[in-house]
Amino acid sequence: MVPTSPRPLPSLRADCRSCVGLCCVAFAFTRSSDFPVDKNAGDPCPNLSTSFSCTVHDSLDSRGFRGCSAFDCFGAGQHVSSRLSGGRTWRDDPSTAASMFAAFRTVTALHELLWHLTHARHRTYDDDLKAAVDVLVSEITASVDSADPAADLEMYRERVRPILDAVSEDVRASFRAQGDLVDPILVRYADLAGRDLRRLRAVGADLRGASLLGSDLRGVDMAGCDLLGADLRGADVRGADLTDCLFLTRTQLGSTRLDERTRLPRWSA
Repeated sequence: MVPTSPRPLPSLRADCRSCVGLCCVAFAFTRSSDFPVDKNAGDPCPNLSTSFSCTVHDSLDSRGFRGCSAFDCFGAGQHVSSRLSGGRTWRDDPSTAASMFAAFRTVTALHELLWHLTHARHRTYDDDLKAAVDVLVSEITASVDSADPAADLEMYRERVRPILDAVSEDVRASFRAQGDLVDPILVRYADLAGRDLRRLRAVGADLRGASLLGSDLRGVDMAGCDLLGADLRGADVRGADLTDCLFLTRTQLGSTRLDERTRLPRWSA
């Protein structure tokens, strides 16, 4: 498979100053440990200012808005605000608000796919997999700018999944080659919420989709650990080594409890 000429990859890092507060309006949230109030999708957050900035940004966690401080749109906010809306905001033209919010949700999902594909390309030595990644990155980037990006979202998810599976298996196998076995309870979609996992071997584990809600991972070496879609909210990763784990996102990382001893991926700087 020969990759097409790559399109410029959109920024996958959020730039809130170049956004019109889309994440503060487009999504719903429910009173929980992550949010102190209920909000319907399409309703502006009460903390959103007229200039689209957050009036309580410096105290989100202490006010109970931990979900806000952890959230990452993968750069979709500024992309939709500047490139897909013609410079107009949902306040300028309320009739276009619903379509703008829908585009934001879709572009966030597409940018997340680009994030994982970019990560996969850097972790594999397989030239065929790299070529497949290049093709998908080019196609998804073009779809982001299309009139109806949502039309292709599920199709791209189906095409991305086997690539991430293949890269994950190769990377995890290289870590397992050292001879030590992964603890048998550390498997995909495992319910490990609130568990003390400090004594378990997690190197090379496949924890994709697992619930690690409030789990104790202090000091755990998570090299080669697949964390795609894992729920890490409230997980204690103080002193843990996350430098070489697979498919970790800023949203996941932002929802954990860490300290200066936590070893972080290079992209987190």
